Amino acid sequence: MVRAVAPGAFPLAAIASASTKEAVELARAAQADGCTGLMVLPPYVYKGTWRETKAHFDAVIAATPLSCMLYNNPIAYGTDVLPAQVAELARAHANLHAIKESSADVRRVTGLREVLGDRLAILVGVDDLLVEGVAAGAEGWIAGLVNAFPEESVRLFDLARAGKRAEAEELYHWFLPLLRMDTTFDFVQLIKLVQAGVGRTGSGGPAVRPPRLHPEGAARTEVERTIAHALATRR
Repeated sequence: MVRAVAPGAFPLAAIASASTKEAVELARAAQADGCTGLMVLPPYVYKGTWRETKAHFDAVIAATPLSCMLYNNPIAYGTDVLPAQVAELARAHANLHAIKESSADVRRVTGLREVLGDRLAILVGVDDLLVEGVAAGAEGWIAGLVNAFPEESVRLFDLARAGKRAEAEELYHWFLPLLRMDTTFDFVQLIKLVQAGVGRTGSGGPAVRPPRLHPEGAARTEVERTIAHALATRR
């Protein structure tokens, strides 16, 4: 099904559940549906010990031969996978190939490189840490605003990777008010509003499903002002 909808793509499924059993079932279903990789999240709701969390990751990563990426986002999920723990998982699973690091601590990139070397690809998962993360040794970026601003996102990453600091900083300065919208609890709503602002709404438009609600009043005005200013000063 996935291949029929997106031929030539490399579909990646996010595997998230409160239950290890369900997460394993989702991973296998994603493989059967044509996904080529998995982004593995910690279990929702229950914030367990490392022994419990590792058992969950072990089960999901081992459930299929698909290439896996660990998603570490302690701010959102309350579970922080430390560099030494990531190294444990990397030693145990040959099909663990990357980590989306969203702790918002640029030191984590350095810490991961220290214990992993080049074993895993380290990807920045926090938009307003892109330039700093690449400078610290990250080799990729899972970008939140890329559907709204694809050219600017790719250019910023390329400049950061090339070490063109002055050019990167100029673009980064323009982009940061938008990138910061990807680092708040209501990032889904805000990103949808940005996409609507540039005419990239897709079939669903900017609508969100409850319990998510779009900002109103002064908060909505500020979002719209930020989007309008970015478009007016876009180069």
